[in-house]
Order: sequence, then C-alpha cells, then structure tokens
Amino acid sequence: MTDLLHLDHITVQFGGLKAVDDVSIRVPRGERRAIIGPNGAGKTTLFNAVTGVVRATAGQVMFDGADVTRAPIHARAKSGMSRTFQITNLFPNLTVADNMRLALRGLSPRKFSLLGGSALDGDERDRADDALGISRLHARRTSTVKELSYGEQRQLELAMALVARPKLLLLDEPAAGLSPTERVIVSDIIRALPRELTLVLIEHDMDLVLSLVDYVTCLNNGKMLVEAPPAEIRTNALVQEVYLGKARHHA
Repeated sequence: MTDLLHLDHITVQFGGLKAVDDVSIRVPRGERRAIIGPNGAGKTTLFNAVTGVVRATAGQVMFDGADVTRAPIHARAKSGMSRTFQITNLFPNLTVADNMRLALRGLSPRKFSLLGGSALDGDERDRADDALGISRLHARRTSTVKELSYGEQRQLELAMALVARPKLLLLDEPAAGLSPTERVIVSDIIRALPRELTLVLIEHDMDLVLSLVDYVTCLNNGKMLVEAPPAEIRTNALVQEVYLGKARHHA
C-alpha cells in the first residue's frame, strides 16, 4: 500500500514557538488515521500545514506523489484534499442546497458566478445528491442553515467537504459541541464513508475516535509522542499521562 500523505520532518514556528516540531507521518491510501493530543499539542496547526493555511517553516508535505509544501490552498484542494474545521463555516441565511452549490462553485471554473443564474449541471447535481445522501441531509435540502440543529450543521459541513469527491478528507473535531445522540449520528456517517477515501481526523472524544480509525498518532507540545493502533493507544502509559490523564483531570 502506497502513501497518499507523507509529512517529512514538518516544523511550523511562530516567532520563538514551535507549534509543530519535526513531525514525520506517513498515511497510506485508504487508511483512517487519528491525530490526538492535549490542547496545544499542535494538531490543528499540523492540519493547517497540510492544507496550506499556514506555511511549514521546515520540512516537506508530499501528497499523492507530489511535493505540495509551497502549493497554495486552492491547488491542494484541486489535487484532492478536502477539510472541515473546528467551527462551522456556513452561510446561515442560505438553504442547504445553496450552500452545496457554493461549495461546488468553489471547485468550478465558474466559481465567480456563485449563485447568479448558474444552475448545476448533471454531474454537479449528482455530486451534491451523493454528498447529502452520505451526510443524511437529503431531506433538508430546502431548509435554511439557521433552521438546522448544530449537529445537522456539522453534517452539512461534512457534505460540503465530500462534494469535491476528495482523495483525502481531513476532519477537525467533527464531534465538537455535539450532544451524545448527534455524536452517534456523525460517527455512523464517518464509519460509513467509502473505504477508498483516506481519512485523517482530530478528535478529543477518545472513545469515539478509537472506534473509527486504523492507526493513531499522538502529539504533545508539537512533537511526535507515539504512533500505534487504537488497542495499544488505549493502554499506552505515555498517552494516559499526557492526554487521558489530563482529560480526566479537567472533567
């Protein structure tokens, strides 16, 4: 199995702070990988370096065999990366269908036409329908975003990421702020994603994340702490100390 994503000695530095410090990760095609660690471990900054939101100070980002370390965000997205964020990034006064249309327009040469008189073509409609179906929102197509529950808004954000039919999907705390019932729905959606889709996710809910992934990378203070399958992570003393122990302390 070849690597879809290879991070080679990635460092991201802000002044004197190394938010990510010499991290190397290989994610094979089709793998489901979790990035875990306590607050401030560098997880989201690492995601930002992968997707181009921030520029790596040192190291190399290889994606699908190409060096994208200096590539802009839109080029990485076009090459097959798609991402959700910790905070929903939606248009609350527009319908679900219109939010999907905007997501599709961002992928299209017609992106600057946005909503003005630009109906979706057949392939775009199929993409939108597939993504909404996977995200369990097809029945809510005509609802405005502000009418959706918070959990449904997270589902819509996932649908907007899936509409690109990416090779790599990066999920930044997809269950953050959700009720127990909503967490079950989102975890079921993630679990049902096509296995050929490579998935990397950040999530603080350890029980949730360890039930969804094949392999886990744990960061602490910007550095790689340990990599192992979920069963080993559950009992790893270092992870217990820096992550699970702190989580129990704050509970």
